[in-house]
Amino acid sequence: MKNTFVFLMLFTFCTILAQEKRVAFGVKAGLNYGDNGKIEATDIVNTSVDDRVGYHLGVFLRGNLTDQIYLKPELQYAVNNSMYNTDTKSLEYNIKKLDLPILVGVSVLGPIHIFGGPALQYIVENDLEDVRLGDVKNDFTVGLQFGAGLQLERFNIDIRYERGLSKNRAESIDEDIRVDTRPNQIIIGIALDL
Repeated sequence: MKNTFVFLMLFTFCTILAQEKRVAFGVKAGLNYGDNGKIEATDIVNTSVDDRVGYHLGVFLRGNLTDQIYLKPELQYAVNNSMYNTDTKSLEYNIKKLDLPILVGVSVLGPIHIFGGPALQYIVENDLEDVRLGDVKNDFTVGLQFGAGLQLERFNIDIRYERGLSKNRAESIDEDIRVDTRPNQIIIGIALDL
């Protein structure tokens, strides 16, 4: 219910801005580089995580509050991958999720802008290679994103850091293995105003 209320508030706000021709709609895509957190198991002593590259695709609305400040909710489908190396084997962990960052940005120098805000996440699927995982503890989690970008006419490129704030994990059905599902990543994105 709370998520529906937030969505309706954002939609109403962007509709008002659209009537004043102060809103832009666009598409975006990019790469994610990072990991999904730690893996824990009773029979695994040494574990290392190799960062892996994932991707994201999505849409956004950018509403100009003033000439310098904007509000930019985004909706994107993201895939994150990590490789866990243990004493005995390597395990690949994949997470597919829907992200809803709600960013506030400020133009600081010409086309350069900085931004930040919460990122709501809904985990669609999580898969650990050769291990049957149950559902994650919480399908909905909250993270934080912040970064900087360059807006040139209708084209935007940005780089941002994302960290999951809500503790969340997936547990194995057959073995005593737990995986932290919080993202810790650098995101590079390109976007186009339509």
